[in-house]
Amino acid sequence: MPATTENNQGSFLGRISIRRNQVMSMDGNHDQELEDLELFQKHVGDRFTDLLSSTTEDPTGDALLSIAWLRKLLDEFLCCEAEFKAVLMMGRDPSQISKPPLDKLLPEFLDRVVKSLDVCNAVTLGLDAVKNLQRLAEIAVSALEQRPIGDGQVRRAKKALNSLVTAMMHEDGNTKGTERSRSFGRRGGGNNAAANKDRGAGSYRSLSWTMAKNWSAAKQIHAMSSNLAAPRGGESSGLALPVYIMSTVLVFVMWSLVAAIPCQERNGLATHFQLPRQLGWAQPIIGLQEKIAEEWKKKEKKGSVGLLEEMQRMDKLGQSLVEFAESFQFPAETERLEEVKAQVEELGDICRKMEEGLEPLQQQIREIFHRVLRSRTEFHLALDQTGKLPAPTV
Repeated sequence: MPATTENNQGSFLGRISIRRNQVMSMDGNHDQELEDLELFQKHVGDRFTDLLSSTTEDPTGDALLSIAWLRKLLDEFLCCEAEFKAVLMMGRDPSQISKPPLDKLLPEFLDRVVKSLDVCNAVTLGLDAVKNLQRLAEIAVSALEQRPIGDGQVRRAKKALNSLVTAMMHEDGNTKGTERSRSFGRRGGGNNAAANKDRGAGSYRSLSWTMAKNWSAAKQIHAMSSNLAAPRGGESSGLALPVYIMSTVLVFVMWSLVAAIPCQERNGLATHFQLPRQLGWAQPIIGLQEKIAEEWKKKEKKGSVGLLEEMQRMDKLGQSLVEFAESFQFPAETERLEEVKAQVEELGDICRKMEEGLEPLQQQIREIFHRVLRSRTEFHLALDQTGKLPAPTV
């Protein structure tokens, strides 16, 4: 994360730790607690404002829903989660978080956390599928980089490109049967990677999901957001507010991941959840939500497997190169070869970005999985001390 963000977070967490260790009455701490809540809101707003401005004001910034942008989003989520837990739990008597309205709001939040674990699993599987698309693109790049380019290289590239385009045109919701599978390929057996690569796209077979056959990413996101309501009256300045803020951040991050990355059953996902526009910290989240929904509507087509920026570019280039391969005659025109060379270089650049970014992105999602699971356990233990909840089951 950026140094300034890290310093702000460290200062904020240290401040809360010092205050909670001070021996004074709860009445004496009230003003300071309000100030901490204000700072938490400000930090959330600032983080998402940076994410929004990077997609609109800075032409050199990371494109919306690109691998690099998603990694920034997850970094900001982890910062928000750490500050949220500090605001709610650090040095606090558990009885303070078991009183109304938190006795109802916290269990609802913990239920959202459980659902987010499923989303993390589905997105991790989706990233495995994206890696296989990357390998198909690499086969095509390797073949079309050869000079002079002949029929053999074009046939090899065409086979990989056809598999790539077919996989990316697969529709999430129309798979029937007892087991859900996707057309994202993965290589067959064999220990010799080079030999596998030479066998080309024909050595790929379908990758089956391990999610339950009736699991739906869209329904999961809808369930997470269905009872998401902003606190009113006196609750809007108390501990109910950070619970609502963190719930909103959690739902938005999971919604963004599902929109970007191939996931099982995403029909209906474009209907985004509503946020009160008068809340300052919510403004940049609303702005990002609207931009992503706009991209969804713009790029939605039969079989769209996700809005990940690198996949969208790969799809466009793949279709253009398929057209070249299907009409190829040796020797090709020089002008057309130059055009193809530029497209192959761009496709190669996308593959390099995927090679560098997909594994770290998966690691971040695993970190979020374990972080929110650990936090859920800590909240459960705190609430269990007051007899409000049973011991954690997850």
